[in-house]
Amino acid sequence: MRWENLSPDSEHGRADAALFGAEAVTTRTFDTPEFRGITFHEVRARSIVNRVPGASRMPFEWTVNPYRGCTHACVYCFARKTHSYLDLDTGLGFDSQIVVKVNAPELLRHRLASRSWHGEHIAMGTNVDCYQRAEGRYRLMPGIVEALRDHANPFSILTKGTLILRDLPLLRQAADVTDVGVSVSVGFTDEELWRTVEPGTPAPERRLEVVRAFTDAGIGCGVLMAPVIPFLGDRPEQLRATVRAVAASGATSVTPLVLHLRPGAREWFMSWLARHHPHLVARYERLYAEGAYAPRWYQRRITRQVHDLAREYGIGPAGAGAPRRVPAPAPEEAEAELPTQLTLL
Repeated sequence: MRWENLSPDSEHGRADAALFGAEAVTTRTFDTPEFRGITFHEVRARSIVNRVPGASRMPFEWTVNPYRGCTHACVYCFARKTHSYLDLDTGLGFDSQIVVKVNAPELLRHRLASRSWHGEHIAMGTNVDCYQRAEGRYRLMPGIVEALRDHANPFSILTKGTLILRDLPLLRQAADVTDVGVSVSVGFTDEELWRTVEPGTPAPERRLEVVRAFTDAGIGCGVLMAPVIPFLGDRPEQLRATVRAVAASGATSVTPLVLHLRPGAREWFMSWLARHHPHLVARYERLYAEGAYAPRWYQRRITRQVHDLAREYGIGPAGAGAPRRVPAPAPEEAEAELPTQLTLL
């Protein structure tokens, strides 16, 4: 494994100075049902706050990612490519070889206390889920949230994990002193689709219970309706059922994002598609012929349908002041009725 390639920017595709060396890696397995078949590589990282490259379409500049790889095993996950930087497999290896930055909380606290840090917004859950199953054992997020709370540093979290409820008291404390944004990812409520494309995640209805819990606790929670999967999750009745459930959960906003297929994720997803829905392969090849993103006309159509449904059910798209509280793209970068956060999932 090329552990030397874990650089401060390698989460987003660069490999400069190493974050840790091979001598800092401890590999473990646990003989418990929830972790059977999963290998954890515990590392002592040299850096935890990552700057997002300037060319990125992300609407924030800094991220914290305590894990690499994800047991959610979403077949479409764009972060699969990052495993190749370690000579790890981007398919099953991404789902079962999890890198754990065990010193993430102390590194973050040190960074926030440094004179060079000026309290910029930090986004979490933008690469892999910080509340995936491993967090139940390693408990890195309480220390991370405590550090952000103690320094009154604004942050946001995007997750599919219900484990975030464990940290609700800490997040309420943080929200008393700084801007805290929480968003839950629910792309669809179709149970059959969920079981096949997101096999390691909590069920969509359980994620919407998270939204309700945060709303009841006085912390606004938005829903990132992502991904909307062409030909499998985009029928009008499916979109309506999802938006209706999102509205019933008390979400403050709903933002639809159409599936995108970057290298690494594309190969894995298309292989899955060929096994489960071979009749759709040619349609996908045509739809994504120009690259990672579906055509703009398709994105606009889905966005318009979801926004119309959201207005019908009394909720709207994420915008200024919405739960994530991150800067919006410059006006010239946005197009009417196009989602603005196309690279989160």
